[in-house]
Amino acid sequence: MANDKSLIEILKSRGVSRRAFLKFCTTTASMMALPPSMVPAIASAMENARRPSVIWLSFQECTGCTESLTRSHTPTVEGLIFDAISLDYHHTLQAASGDAAEHAREEAMKENYGSYLLVVDGSIPLDNPGYSTIAGISNLDMLKETAKGAAAIISVGSCAAFGGLPHANPNPTGAASVADIIKDKPIINVPGCPPIPVVITGVFLHYLTLGTIPELDGLGRPKAFYGQNIHDRCYRRPFYERGQFAETFDDEGARAGWCLYKLGCKGPITYNACATMKWNQGTSFPIESGHGCLGCSEPRFWDMGGFYTALSEPTLDVTRAVGVAAAVGAGAGLAVGAVNQIKKKRAQSNHETVSVDDYKEDA
Repeated sequence: MANDKSLIEILKSRGVSRRAFLKFCTTTASMMALPPSMVPAIASAMENARRPSVIWLSFQECTGCTESLTRSHTPTVEGLIFDAISLDYHHTLQAASGDAAEHAREEAMKENYGSYLLVVDGSIPLDNPGYSTIAGISNLDMLKETAKGAAAIISVGSCAAFGGLPHANPNPTGAASVADIIKDKPIINVPGCPPIPVVITGVFLHYLTLGTIPELDGLGRPKAFYGQNIHDRCYRRPFYERGQFAETFDDEGARAGWCLYKLGCKGPITYNACATMKWNQGTSFPIESGHGCLGCSEPRFWDMGGFYTALSEPTLDVTRAVGVAAAVGAGAGLAVGAVNQIKKKRAQSNHETVSVDDYKEDA
């Protein structure tokens, strides 16, 4: 259960030095996209912070989000669980099972009513309660019961945030997101299939250090991690601007690192930190590994269109831009950039609801 000691007291008891603590605060500020001037404020807040009780509910999911959490390196999952939060209920990570497990959830709810964090992983079936139950309790009833005393809810993964794969057409279970059901609690959506590990822990740390939920975008996602689309930070972006696209996954363009847009990359309409945070301790991300972005942090990504089908035909824009540039004596690159800037502004102003069909209109 939640510990009465402050976080700094717990860290000191574990032999963590002041220097290491300040380094941790600096890392936290960087993760939350805060300026270095905020480090003293974060340190002060963390010195007095109490570990919040966390209840993690797993519904219609694949355990991929938990697998992602266990691979977090800033902080490590063991440090997060034992030092920063009190993870009182989690099907996969807890030692208890059966009646003892449900008793742990009930006790955490009772002892920390109004202050615990509720984490939900997976969508909630509405068509038939029997599609997914825990200890004989339907997902819907368990969510409503546990949400009542929560201070805030974190929807981890695209299934909890937007319905995810279970919600894909024809949605046989009537899968719904947390926000479709709970209307009276602050909800932080942390989508992805699965989300980046340090994004999950970064949201926990924001709440721990500042006691508030982070600034959110129109889809309830933390702007610190979902404020820019992958296309804007992609190292292949210069090839897109020059109209250099891989036609197949094994042609000369692909081997030279050209843009994967024609192979279905959804980077221009996907808002996530993959290109900056990366995966596997900052090693790489899908585009860097040679595969286009699937758009997994966006609503309805599974039904967005073929994974290997381009949103539109970029060469049409490039051809028109080059023709206009030649007519006025300007550089072709300038014209291509102007066309792409229009698309970028359009996507940024509408990214909450942008779809494949919107892009096809430009083709």
